[in-house]
Amino acid sequence: MTAAPVTSAAPEATELAVPLPLLRRALAHRSLIAGLVLVGAVVVAAVCAPLIAPHDPAAQDLRAALLPPSGEHLLGTDHLGRDVFSRLVYAARTDLRIGAVTVVVPFVVGTLVGSVAGYAGGRLDRVLSYLVDTVLAFPFYVLILAIVAVVGTGERGIYVAYALVGWVAYARVTRSATSVTAAQPWVHAARESGLSHRRVLLRHVLPNTLPQAVVFLFTDVVFVIAAVVTLSYLGLGIQPPTADWGSMIADARAFLTTKWWLAAAPGLAVVVTGVGLSLVADGLTDLWGER
Repeated sequence: MTAAPVTSAAPEATELAVPLPLLRRALAHRSLIAGLVLVGAVVVAAVCAPLIAPHDPAAQDLRAALLPPSGEHLLGTDHLGRDVFSRLVYAARTDLRIGAVTVVVPFVVGTLVGSVAGYAGGRLDRVLSYLVDTVLAFPFYVLILAIVAVVGTGERGIYVAYALVGWVAYARVTRSATSVTAAQPWVHAARESGLSHRRVLLRHVLPNTLPQAVVFLFTDVVFVIAAVVTLSYLGLGIQPPTADWGSMIADARAFLTTKWWLAAAPGLAVVVTGVGLSLVADGLTDLWGER
């Protein structure tokens, strides 16, 4: 008796849409659900800031400076008499918007570079990998600070700095995944069937490697928010009077031991957002790993 020949078949590409079976599996992942709840709460607070903020976040009243939490001021007031809760929810709008917008260019550029390098291999892979390694050789925050110092402070400086630096991480993640996928027998079969390299990459390789870049995107938003908070804390990020978690923490430096609510509120917001996004990334990793 002869054994039946074993044929290699290409695995089904991961669907980025959300069909019913995928939704059912997603509901079984507690980390994913917990992350979505945390992030969703922050997003809802940010979107509904004009409705839930009891005061103008920029309105100053020195007579009401440094008041403790109360019914009128849920989280107290800062040294300029501004309502901390109102500034907190408006700061969520600022930081979440910047976090979401900032990762778009690095995601697209890094995924493209990594996919081409991993699929092509050879000299092109070595050149692109050398470029990625060169950028990664420099400390991340040093590069960000240097670029912001040249370009200028504010949102524009943050967008430009992260666009120039952030793409390399996506390139490394995608290049590694693409190299493994491109070596599979079903990819070789697609090439031998006469399909163009572009079609093979877009139809057979990228759908199976893109989920890893998407997962990293959620983690990267955490890094971006942390970078924005750090820059604002140093006075190089979001400029007054715009509310921002980093500037709120910076304003609270002189009152850390006496007026705890000034730093605790924005600090907790950063932690909750970061933990939520990290849980979403972990949940998506487990979910797509089951395919």
